[in-house]
Amino acid sequence: MNLIYALAISALASCGVYLLLSRHVIRIIIGVAILSAAVNLVILYSGRIVSSLPPIMPADVSELGMDTANPLPQALILTAIVIGFALTAFASALALQLMRSNGADDTGDLNDAERLGSPFDGEEHR
Repeated sequence: MNLIYALAISALASCGVYLLLSRHVIRIIIGVAILSAAVNLVILYSGRIVSSLPPIMPADVSELGMDTANPLPQALILTAIVIGFALTAFASALALQLMRSNGADDTGDLNDAERLGSPFDGEEHR
C-alpha cells in the first residue's frame, strides 16, 4: 500500500512540475496548484495515514500514544490549503489582467521590457 501512495504522490508531483515548466500562464498556475496538492499529500502521509485513533487526549494523559494520528501535519495541511488557494486566486487574477493587457498567455510573447532596451545604455558601468 505504501508503494501505491508513493506512486500516486510522485505522479501528481511530476504532472505539476511538467505543467509548471510550460510557457503558458494558465498551465503554470494549474501546475502550481497540482504541485501544492502533492506536497500536501506528502505531509499527510508523513503523519501516519493508517492510524486508527484520533489525536484526542484524555484529561489524565500528558502525551499521545504511539498509534494515534499526529495532529501537526493536519494543521499544516489546513494552513497550506488556505495559502495555496489564495496564491491560485491571486495568480489567476494576475493572469486575467495579463491576458487583457497583452492579449496573450504565452510567456514567450511577453517581451515589452526587452523592447525598451537596457537602462544602462549610455551610462558608464561601475
